[in-house]
Amino acid sequence: MKFGIILETKEYEKAWNAFRFASASMKNGHEVKVFLMGEAVECENLSHEKYDVSGQFRTYIDAGGIVLACGTCLKSRQMDSTEACPISTMNDCIKMVEWADKVITF
Repeated sequence: MKFGIILETKEYEKAWNAFRFASASMKNGHEVKVFLMGEAVECENLSHEKYDVSGQFRTYIDAGGIVLACGTCLKSRQMDSTEACPISTMNDCIKMVEWADKVITF
């Protein structure tokens, strides 16, 4: 199955769980794409003593996971894209939703 995940929060526990779900889904043979929107574009560098978001992000990426980040949201935070988190558009989000069998939001 193909899962499209839209993450809109940088709340530690929710973001941590989103990337845990993404990694677990891939381990179970599913295809996964994650679209970061709003404050979630900050997730690549989020760390907390209990909820290591950046660690789960890296685990997902290292397993071959795909992350797309809203370019407008990055720019509004004066952030640049990274190799793991490239600038994307709403059209890319639409394409991900069309591609997915299921869309999950966190």
